[in-house]
Amino acid sequence: MAVYTDITEDDLARFLTNYEAGTLLSYKGIAEGVENSNFLLHTTKGAFILTLYEKRVDPKDLPFFLGLMHHLADRGLNCPLPLSRKDGELLGELSGRPAAMITFLEGMWLRKPAAKHCREVGRALAEMHVAGAGFQLTRKNALSVDGWRPLWDKSAARADEVEAGLQDEIADELDFLESHWPKTLPHGVIHADLFPDNVFFIGDQLSGLIDFYFACNDTYAYDVSVCINAWCFEKDGSFNMTKGMALLDGYEQVRPLNGAELKSLPLLARGSALRFFLTRLYDWLMTPPGALVVKKDPLEYLKKLRFHRQVKSAEEYGLVR
Repeated sequence: MAVYTDITEDDLARFLTNYEAGTLLSYKGIAEGVENSNFLLHTTKGAFILTLYEKRVDPKDLPFFLGLMHHLADRGLNCPLPLSRKDGELLGELSGRPAAMITFLEGMWLRKPAAKHCREVGRALAEMHVAGAGFQLTRKNALSVDGWRPLWDKSAARADEVEAGLQDEIADELDFLESHWPKTLPHGVIHADLFPDNVFFIGDQLSGLIDFYFACNDTYAYDVSVCINAWCFEKDGSFNMTKGMALLDGYEQVRPLNGAELKSLPLLARGSALRFFLTRLYDWLMTPPGALVVKKDPLEYLKKLRFHRQVKSAEEYGLVR
């Protein structure tokens, strides 16, 4: 979450008259994140999140994102719920941006998650995959294997500025993944971005999942691999087997992975590591000084990608059967 578009108190008060959300008491910007502008609102009826969708978000995707949150919440998943306007719509407009009011989810994200938290994340991810069944809208994963080469082409010429030899290494990696990527694994709605800052806890209890603005239709096991990359590596780049074991165990308590998914997991983990490397690389190289995008080191995910190349089976991530 972040603030890229400012709002005035008068404009916000007028915006709130379209909702049964009470009268504005206070509001403040939320500084974290890179995609949208977010504000914490306190009204006479409670706390809410106001999101203004910035230019990096396609307005055509918003019905999918907002509808999915309703679908998941209706099936018992703890996630924020978009508020309907008085006219029944979920989207309004504020300061020239599409805008939505979202219920406030109690909790905070963990800066130093332990294995017990990884187990909770694995379980919640599987619950989301199960709950997503039957959601009628679909959205292609624009950041899956078909989208990696076009993204790479925007950065390839300058890749060796980040590390010598990187241009050849990533070109070879793309060739390999494109020719070996699995096409027939179980699939449905996935989160695609379930990093620690998108999972809230109260104490050690997971209180909910947030930020569904990369959600899409893709392979369930790919979503598991995203979580392996996001939750199971330490700050020094080493893989934590205990965390991997806990995450996979939590997931399989709800939705056991089949043989084809397990066989493909190392390849999928390579792919998800490449996906985050490529988006970070683009921002690292192409973001001008003073821009509002928060640049993150792409080499973190290059190291993870190189690790996954050496993995031969899901057991090396901690799978116990």
